[in-house]
Amino acid sequence: MLVNTIELLREAKRSKCAIPAINVFNLAGIKGAIAAAEASNCPLIVSLAEVHIEAMEIEEIAYIFRYYAERVPQKIALHFDHGLTPAYIKRAIDAGFTSVMIDGSSLGYEENVKVCREIVAYAHMKNVSVEGEIGHVGEGESYLDPEKDDSQLTTVEDAVSFALETGLDSLAVSIGTAHGAYAGVPELDFNRLHNIAANVSIPLVLHGGSGSGDENLNKCVRTGIVKVNIFTDTKVAAKKRIESVGGDYYKDYFSAIEGIKSCVLHYYKVFETAKGNF
Repeated sequence: MLVNTIELLREAKRSKCAIPAINVFNLAGIKGAIAAAEASNCPLIVSLAEVHIEAMEIEEIAYIFRYYAERVPQKIALHFDHGLTPAYIKRAIDAGFTSVMIDGSSLGYEENVKVCREIVAYAHMKNVSVEGEIGHVGEGESYLDPEKDDSQLTTVEDAVSFALETGLDSLAVSIGTAHGAYAGVPELDFNRLHNIAANVSIPLVLHGGSGSGDENLNKCVRTGIVKVNIFTDTKVAAKKRIESVGGDYYKDYFSAIEGIKSCVLHYYKVFETAKGNF
């Protein structure tokens, strides 16, 4: 059942749980993630990042995703992740995505507000919810120790003003995670997250969930995060499953699906998703 993403996030916020947002770039990713939603009877967010549209076009995934989403009773949303180009974001809105992210986190504050407002105005006319980001989530080992450098982490003041000035539906915050693979488990700034959650009313999102550690992620959920983005871990899970039984191109496809499914099922437990009344 295809639904507006904000419906899921608001219920997750009420229930103090989180929903995995699984980044995909092919059919195996879609099928593996949805299979996990069916097996656990939990809601799901499937995401296509702008950097992956060379593998799967915006309109292509919207068409295919609707086919699968409408055949399961679980509530499932389709999200356009890390949209950097307004034209692509608007294409996603027009194609039927139920939420989009405008990523202006590398811009100055005022310019970030400006581009977010533009997307919010366009999306809300079509009943599509919008996520933005204040602070900046980097790559790899960028923020293993936020105590040494917190210059790109989200401040409470910026989070409050940014949410109010943009009209966003959800807000991605930077508390020490990073995209991609880590060397070790990152140190996260839970005091910062607690203060942001206490002062910002809209749902909070965590990027860079892969490799952040189950204990860290569960604590993030208990502290106010309601959506956690996962990509690297599903890639690794698919690769490991293929390598364990690999060698046949046809069978490898199904191995990838099973690997992704298993990874998503794991995160449903970590995020306590089943607590929600979805």
